[in-house]
Amino acid sequence: MSEPVKLYALSTCSHCKNTKKLLDELGVKYDVVEVDLCQGDERDRLVSEVKKYNPNCSFPTLLVGDKVIVGYREQDIKEALGL
Repeated sequence: MSEPVKLYALSTCSHCKNTKKLLDELGVKYDVVEVDLCQGDERDRLVSEVKKYNPNCSFPTLLVGDKVIVGYREQDIKEALGL
């Protein structure tokens, strides 16, 4: 898996936790940003970033290369990862 994987999450979100757990179980290297733990300009920038991929700005928002998966959708995540 050479495509970059980035997860926009909330620290309190059960769907976000499930997504992280799945990625960990699959041995996927990924970057995670817990948007609710950021403040000020950084938080505003991250919310704008999420809205580019997911206009509803809901979580989790997962990027696998150029694919965007919103919510915890195990099958879609595995397909996007080529598993």
